[in-house]
Amino acid sequence: MHVPDGFINAPTSAATGVIAAGAVAVSLRGARRELDERTAPLAGLVAAFIFAVQMLNFPVAAGTSGHLLGGALAAILVGPYTGVLCVSVVLLMQGILFADGGLTALGVNITNMAIVTTVVAYALFRGLVKLLPRTRRSVTVASFVAALVSVPAAALAFTLMYAIGGTTDVSLGKVATAMVGVHVLIGIGEAVITALTVGAVIAVRPDLVYGARGLTQKLKLRVNGELVDAPGAEPEPAPVAARTSHRKVWAAGLVTSLLLAGFVSFYASADPDGLEKVATDHGIDKKAEEHAVADSPLADYGVKDVDDARLSGGLAGVIGVGVTVVAGTGVFWTVRRRRTADASPSDTTGMTSV
Repeated sequence: MHVPDGFINAPTSAATGVIAAGAVAVSLRGARRELDERTAPLAGLVAAFIFAVQMLNFPVAAGTSGHLLGGALAAILVGPYTGVLCVSVVLLMQGILFADGGLTALGVNITNMAIVTTVVAYALFRGLVKLLPRTRRSVTVASFVAALVSVPAAALAFTLMYAIGGTTDVSLGKVATAMVGVHVLIGIGEAVITALTVGAVIAVRPDLVYGARGLTQKLKLRVNGELVDAPGAEPEPAPVAARTSHRKVWAAGLVTSLLLAGFVSFYASADPDGLEKVATDHGIDKKAEEHAVADSPLADYGVKDVDDARLSGGLAGVIGVGVTVVAGTGVFWTVRRRRTADASPSDTTGMTSV
């Protein structure tokens, strides 16, 4: 759902840019509360993983494909504020290095793919987790539903933006129907990928999954016919599998991302994604503009002057994963250090006042 330059007019693009910048600023502050020494590197890995999986377009209908958006996955794994930043880092890398998603449309894409998907998915996820039994399976089920709904929500958000600032005169009713219809199908793929990934991490290190924190129930005692918390009850010790080093989890995730981007991506569907298909069928793309960095050495996910398509795409994917994990990890470690720096003076003050 990467919107290119020319689909949305300049005033609307500028307005979404302001919204995106504000959301990123809020997320930078919010992420300080979500990140610690374990989750900061994990957040960079999540960004790289989303980049890799977005290269794997899967068929959803005749002549149409889809790919992961990633907002739900990022929010559940590392928190909603950090999730917005993860997807934003991916979109920035894709726009600057790979000519994927217009630069003037960066605000549109961040609003649709980072903000809307993350907010909708995490709000629904938290609601479902409160209603469902407090188990790891419930987290996986809630992840599936939240991811599924987040994709058509982003499609509706794009339709609204197009209604306000679209550059061509098309039937908005038909566009909305087509966008939501195809993105419900894409949402199923998003839901499967999200649930499988969240379930895999929970099986190994549930403590690293932000959305699974606090699932352990305290021991209850029945007193005078009522259930009360047992005094001094300790939570269950983590199973052996859950004690796997977070470094091993990080290494396994990085290797998986490199394999997906460097090898599996060659077998991805070549059909246009949902937005591209709807844009072509309904004339939204009539005023599409060439990307500002269309001559980038990595444009269209290939390495310039490398003639072998498999090698070119694989190298581009590996470079993309590497750049994204470095950029993402740098951002999140910086945010983490700011949290530590901000906490120190208040801690000192608190100790002095006592």
